[in-house]
Amino acid sequence: MELSFEHLLPEHFHSNSKVWIYQSSRIFLISEALELESLMEEFVANWKSHGTPVKGYANLFFGRFIIIIADETATKVSGCSTDSSVHFIQSVEQKFKVNLFDRQTLAFVIKDKIEFLPLAQLNYAVENNFINSETIYFNNLVTTKSDLMNKWIVPAKATWLATKINQASTI
Repeated sequence: MELSFEHLLPEHFHSNSKVWIYQSSRIFLISEALELESLMEEFVANWKSHGTPVKGYANLFFGRFIIIIADETATKVSGCSTDSSVHFIQSVEQKFKVNLFDRQTLAFVIKDKIEFLPLAQLNYAVENNFINSETIYFNNLVTTKSDLMNKWIVPAKATWLATKINQASTI
């Protein structure tokens, strides 16, 4: 599975630009992705912080992950502008009948496919060799453009899951 995405990110955004990743409960259909693309463009074009435009970016990656980036070198993102991005994501959830706020479901690359695993089943998956510390994991907790580029799609051992996987493998 081809996992390169860096070329899709805005080059002119600072490496410390803020990042939010929203993982969809299902893959978006092509028709939905095209509609979503236009909704994201409209959101970014109208995104403001205290009346000042936010230098923003939004895109759908791998048909499952909505990534929003704000370059704060020009305008700081305020609580209200962050709230507006959350409201946008909530509207996407309602429109497309997906869950974008489930932080209890993990995404891995297994046999060249993106697979979801409920956190509650992590131990079972490790004990039965479905995943291990080398399994590629989507670390949706990254918060900057630099971390997105270097720490988003990495082996599980390079993330907060390392300890959990090690504990599960010794059971």
